[in-house]
Amino acid sequence: MALNAPGEPIIETTGLTKRFGERVAVDHADLTVPRGCAFGFLGPNGAGKTTLIRVLLGLTPATEGSMRVLGLPVPEKRAEALARVGAIVEEPRFHGHLTGRENLRLAAACRSADAEARIAPALERVGLTARADERVRAYSMGMRQRLGIARCLLADPELLILDEPTNGLDPAGILEFRQFVRSMVDEGRTVFLSSHLLDEVEKICDRAAIVDQGRILMQGTVGELASGGKPTVIIGCSDPQGAERILLDAPAVVESGEVAGGLRLVLTDGENGTVAEVVRRLVEAGIAVHRVEPARVSLEERFLEVTSRFGATA
Repeated sequence: MALNAPGEPIIETTGLTKRFGERVAVDHADLTVPRGCAFGFLGPNGAGKTTLIRVLLGLTPATEGSMRVLGLPVPEKRAEALARVGAIVEEPRFHGHLTGRENLRLAAACRSADAEARIAPALERVGLTARADERVRAYSMGMRQRLGIARCLLADPELLILDEPTNGLDPAGILEFRQFVRSMVDEGRTVFLSSHLLDEVEKICDRAAIVDQGRILMQGTVGELASGGKPTVIIGCSDPQGAERILLDAPAVVESGEVAGGLRLVLTDGENGTVAEVVRRLVEAGIAVHRVEPARVSLEERFLEVTSRFGATA
């Protein structure tokens, strides 16, 4: 049974702050992660992603603020909340002289009585059954990542927290990982993954937050983040420069810029009437409009835009 009520965020932080001396690693973070989704925590290396995860898991105390995991206050009810959380923070560590299966048996012994029965299904799910009885010292980094995820599955997690989970995976492994995440979400679980790989977050996640210098700059659906929350259209027309002049005082147009064969417009809203008003102005001014289509803004473009405001480098 789920610990947190339907509709209640599975992770919620308010003013969460972590300082190391004078350095602020997490800066008054207000984060909301809905349940039942793949959520990307996206930021450059050194942005504070891992520190926030460590605070959520109670591995290091917060300096200020509050947080709830699975609807429970942490650290006050940390043990109860984390009983249904699986997590990998940085690179997963194992006993190299033991086999993969033996490492999982040790982990299961620290869990509930039924964790032992989940070992074989977990190994199967991450594609390690055939290598489970080899010593972990012989595993590649990608195999250790897989074994780390298998260890998380022993908790039958409602929430899975993964820090840079595709490190060491080859292209086929990355594709399998995407399928794994979607299967977890299809089962009603939540996957929270931190990454600096924009393309992977865009392909895997439903929602995301962009973090830099410890601050959460934006959060929402991946589509909302890519568009900045504002509808953007491409208008193909006969005179792009003339069209831009005509639309300078149009109330519906927030931004405009030339693209090949037309204009790229950021509008106040995406209603059909708004787009129709823009087209009407152009046609009445004698400019032929031959194309109107939504513009696709990549998450990478938005990420570089918002993080560069703070002088960050990825």
